[in-house]
Parts: sequence; C-alpha cells; structure tokens
Amino acid sequence: MRRYLILFLPMLFLLTQCAEKPMGNKVKEPFSGNKYESNNRWFRSVGKGVSIRDNIAKSKADIESKRELAQQVQTTVKVVTDQYLSDTQTNNGSEMNDKFQTLIREVTNTEMGDLRKIGEEKYFDGENYTVYIAYEIKKLKMFRFLKKKAKTEAKIDEYEREAMMEMLDKEIERLEALEAQDGE
Repeated sequence: MRRYLILFLPMLFLLTQCAEKPMGNKVKEPFSGNKYESNNRWFRSVGKGVSIRDNIAKSKADIESKRELAQQVQTTVKVVTDQYLSDTQTNNGSEMNDKFQTLIREVTNTEMGDLRKIGEEKYFDGENYTVYIAYEIKKLKMFRFLKKKAKTEAKIDEYEREAMMEMLDKEIERLEALEAQDGE
C-alpha cells in the first residue's frame, strides 16, 4: 500500500499543477483594457513589433496598429454604406458601394484624418526589442475627413457624390448627437 501511495502522490501533484494553468500564465500587455479599445466615438488600435533592432520593432508596431485602424474604418464605413443603401433602395447601389469602398481604401492607404498616437512603450529582453504603439482616431473627425475627400474625388459622378454626402451627413449627425449627449 505504501508503494502505491509513493507512486500516486507525485502523479497527483503533476496532474493538479497542469490542471491549474493549462495554457500558461496570463500576460498583461501594455495598452490593454477599455481605454485602448474602439467604442462608439473612437477607432483605437494597438500594434506590437518585435525585432533585434529597435527601429525595426517600432516600425512593425506602427504598421500593425495603423493596419488595424484602417480595417476598423473600412468595416464601419461598409456597415454605414450597407444601411444607407438598404434604406434608400437605390438602383445602382452595388456600384456606388464599390466606389465608396475604393475611396475609403485610398484615404486609409494615404492618410487617416486626426490620427493620434496615444502611447508607445519599448522593452528589451537582452536579445530582442518589443515595441507597443497605440493610436486613436475620433470617428466624427474621420467621417468629416471622408466627406471632404468625397467632395473633391474626381472619379465619383454627381449622383453618387450626393448620395455619399447624405450618408456621411447622417453618420456625422449621429456622432454629434452622441457628443452633445455627453456635454450635458
């Protein structure tokens, strides 16, 4: 009986240790939490870059964060466009949607309106640099920027431009109402 107990106790110890943390220890990375997540007023993103050279790690983090922001902007605008098109029942809705998505891609590939860096941290573990960068864009300012770009875009005909302006105006009004609500 004692022999079984000697064999059983180490196995029991190993099993309980493995069961407690099957995926390892949870790591809290910089810029995590609600303050760094997108919400109804802000597009926010965090990028992480790792390299043996600090400037490359910083560049990777910067690119990753901006890419994530661009995806959020495109997704949000697509949802707004789809809602607008379903409400207005336009005949050439898919063509207008394609042109609007092209405009969004051009804007996010060149510049994003009101882009702000809200944090940057760099770590060195003796071998690699790890850089975290957090950005944010105020949704209201981004939609105003898109409206300005749509006004000057030569590839859009007048009917599509008016539809885009109407759609952007509705979204801008919604966001302004949210801000006015908070101001009271």
